Amino acid sequence: MKKILLIIGIILVLAIITVIGKNIASNMLTPIATINSQSFHLYVAKTPKEKEIGLSKYKTLPQNYAMLFPFDQEGFHSFWMKDMKFALDIIFIKGDTIVTIHRNALNPNGENSTSLPIYMSTTPSDLVLEINAGLSEKYDFQEGDTVILKNLKEL
Repeated sequence: MKKILLIIGIILVLAIITVIGKNIASNMLTPIATINSQSFHLYVAKTPKEKEIGLSKYKTLPQNYAMLFPFDQEGFHSFWMKDMKFALDIIFIKGDTIVTIHRNALNPNGENSTSLPIYMSTTPSDLVLEINAGLSEKYDFQEGDTVILKNLKEL
């Protein structure tokens, strides 16, 4: 009986270690953006199709999640809110520095795609980060703040 309990105990310990290890490995591999000590888990839009769809396929964005749009070259990349179901803060980044923030960007209901506002950076950027509307104000993000990206595979 003692041997059976010992075996069950060992199996439970190994199962717990496996679960904890997977969680640690998952967090180490999850792409993360950090601004002013506030971290966001990232969805990364790499392909042109992923960039076109962006967050419009979601009804909501979990708190402290974001979508990152990396670009091969710096430029005046433009964004609109076509088919979006919720408002966003759109943060344009050059290198590791915020250059422009559009707060509370939303799709005005009922407007067609030809009259939607276009959101652009005031200077060239190579990354765009979209977060839930209001978070850039809540966390006091400002132009000039540093953005730290971790666990990104080749963009």
